[in-house]
Amino acid sequence: MRTQRRDRNDAMEQTTTLYVVRHAEAEGNLYRRIHGWYDALITENGYRQIAALEERFRPIHIDAVYSSDLFRTKTTARAVYPSHGLTLTARPDLREVSMGEWEDRTWGEVARFQPAQYLRYSTCDPHWKNRGGESRQEARVRIMAAMGDIAAHHPGQTVAVFCHGDIIRCLHAEVLGIPVEQMTELTPCDNTGVSCFRVTEGRFEPVFRNDASHLPPELSTMGRQRWWKEVRNTMADANCWFRPLTAEDEGFYRALHRGTWTDLYGADPSYDDAAFFQDALRQVREDRQAVSVAMLGDAPVGMVHLDLERDRAQKAGHIRFFALAPEYRGRGLAPQLLGQAVSVCRPMGRDRLRLLCSPENGAALRFYGRHGFYPIGTVPGRWGPLHQLEKYIGYHPEHEPPHDPL
Repeated sequence: MRTQRRDRNDAMEQTTTLYVVRHAEAEGNLYRRIHGWYDALITENGYRQIAALEERFRPIHIDAVYSSDLFRTKTTARAVYPSHGLTLTARPDLREVSMGEWEDRTWGEVARFQPAQYLRYSTCDPHWKNRGGESRQEARVRIMAAMGDIAAHHPGQTVAVFCHGDIIRCLHAEVLGIPVEQMTELTPCDNTGVSCFRVTEGRFEPVFRNDASHLPPELSTMGRQRWWKEVRNTMADANCWFRPLTAEDEGFYRALHRGTWTDLYGADPSYDDAAFFQDALRQVREDRQAVSVAMLGDAPVGMVHLDLERDRAQKAGHIRFFALAPEYRGRGLAPQLLGQAVSVCRPMGRDRLRLLCSPENGAALRFYGRHGFYPIGTVPGRWGPLHQLEKYIGYHPEHEPPHDPL
């Protein structure tokens, strides 16, 4: 009888090791869009991060793997559970902090149109909470309960848990006893960063925090961004907002279109930029999302022109015109324009993006290749064949980037 009681006590005092891992780079990180419970995909760089994470965990014994039920965490968890012969358990209580009405809006938009609420969020004001979302204090209670429950189901075992950046910061704050208003003191976690806790009888002991030593500098998301450092207001961290094309944008649209056309094809007496603009206005009257102007503050900086009818039967969205003003090129803004195209087309049920690109436009081909576009054929153009490119934007658990990108 004493032996049985002692065995039960020993089991209760067994320590669980929790590896808590942030998901790999996802669309929100790259496109500078707000993704809490929004179900975003992993970027091409994110898949390379997952490969590095798999090497890190290869020699580590793992008994169980959990993730939030969102695509970006379930996909990142593939760095561990297949190679360890385990199954994945997905739990919605491991999700990111819910952003409510901000979901899939750009950071530039909320900073411009809801500056007070944006400031409350950025400074970890405990009164911050969006309509339809949750506060950080509510998220802290949720994540502690989830992690405690996982640890209780695995006494004496080692568990990998895949979740999200802000919710991991909430977890650390709870464990360390840091109030919400002081959470800004906790540096953010890089994508695929790893934290470790020992849990004994419900007590959490931090072992290490936000370690991303498995990532070489070229794969680090945080290494390319500066919003979390002391440096502020850098162009690399500039966040766009988008609005529909209007008649007042004629000069900007025509100059941008003509400059892009001339760079590709040279002077063409038959080229009519006014006709292109009028056609763009017509499409906006039919659907205001067809042509989006990218804005930084009050300044237009780029354009995303979609043909929402072309390739509809193939469940594809077609990018007709995609460009930044010359003075804003090469400054890290272009992915945000691509993100706007994804944000418009995905809710329409389009699972692919398509576009045409001249073989002579080497810079554009390199950009599209880095961001997941791959060739699916050629079509005749006015001055020769054009590459038809495609990017997958749907949800499929087995999706991987193509092995023959541009």
